[in-house]
Amino acid sequence: MNSKRELTTGYLFLLPSLLGYVVFLLFPILFSLWLAFSEWDLISGLDHIQFVGLRNFIDMWQDELFLKSLKNNVIYSIVVVPVTLAVSLCVALILNQMVYARNFLRLLYFLPYITTIVAVAIVWMQLYHPTQGPINQLLMTLGIDNPPKWLGSTEWALPSLMIMMVWVGLGYDLIIYMAGLQGVPKELYEAAQMDGAGRFRQFLNVTIPMLSPTTFFLFITRIIHSFEVFAPVNIMTNGGPGDSTSVLVYYIYELSFKFYKFGYGSAVAWVLFAIIFVITLIQWNRQKKWVTY
Repeated sequence: MNSKRELTTGYLFLLPSLLGYVVFLLFPILFSLWLAFSEWDLISGLDHIQFVGLRNFIDMWQDELFLKSLKNNVIYSIVVVPVTLAVSLCVALILNQMVYARNFLRLLYFLPYITTIVAVAIVWMQLYHPTQGPINQLLMTLGIDNPPKWLGSTEWALPSLMIMMVWVGLGYDLIIYMAGLQGVPKELYEAAQMDGAGRFRQFLNVTIPMLSPTTFFLFITRIIHSFEVFAPVNIMTNGGPGDSTSVLVYYIYELSFKFYKFGYGSAVAWVLFAIIFVITLIQWNRQKKWVTY
């Protein structure tokens, strides 16, 4: 009797969370899957949802803006993910060797990550100002008469976002890498020194293999985050100039909440999910080839 009462009490405590999961997560996911095969503009009401089959998925591969957004997203991921990992690993190695001010510097690097992205974007917009921004003023002081227009240029807008996001993500990866470095046994380095290995050889044969699980974790999470980038684009460029910074999540936002094409937007969202899922699945299956446990 007491066990049944305890079981009932436990389920009652779980009920609010379960209802929240169904209402705010499970139902929207299933509803968006249904909309992906439909045409709906929200304003006309639920009675006007029209089933169109695979038309949304067929049309998107003939949609130049979708292809442009996909291309920008792939370029963004290819650049930001490895650069962030490489820079954070280098900084982690340096800080790991320091005795003084290590915790303070680690905090400074981590601050951009925990700062709201809106504040970070506004600050970088001022830095990128073509005439009054500190970056271009410094470049002109160094003798560069025509510095980049940064966010106002179709060539430099996307690289500008990449630079900022590398700076934002550096602190998190740095903390994770420093934790991984603390777990590398010193005996391995001592054995490598006895074999005549220098610092670079120790880095290649000891540090990199021992940090491979950490790198794998950061790589997977960075890939997912890179395909979910939205706030910097929405705040700093609105996908411009000339759609040069439009990415998939921002394109989904435009389709759904600017043009009210919820069916087409849902189809693009599920294609984005499929891309992330396939990339993650491939990396998960290949981890045994380069991850050392």
